[in-house]
Amino acid sequence: MRFELTYTQITVYALIITIFFDMFITRNSLLSTMRFWFSYSIILPFQLLTNWWLTSREIVTYNPDSIMGLRVAGAPFEDLIFGFAMVLAVMSMWEALVGRKNSA
Repeated sequence: MRFELTYTQITVYALIITIFFDMFITRNSLLSTMRFWFSYSIILPFQLLTNWWLTSREIVTYNPDSIMGLRVAGAPFEDLIFGFAMVLAVMSMWEALVGRKNSA
């Protein structure tokens, strides 16, 4: 028996794990800060542009059976969720490392 996850499932798990990481491991709670949302608002248009460019040229393709089917800028909606999780994870790690460095 082979265990396989769809891109949708992987994306949801990544989001849950990242939120847990931010709230309970690094204890940053970035989702409640304006600096996170401001940073994300700058990153999002570039993510959409990159998604469109990669999918319109078929550099990146997706198995239709592994995604929900809703697309934004040519890429599956899951890409937005996954990108959001990556940004949150990186910013949370950054905040944790900079905070430790500044308190030492």
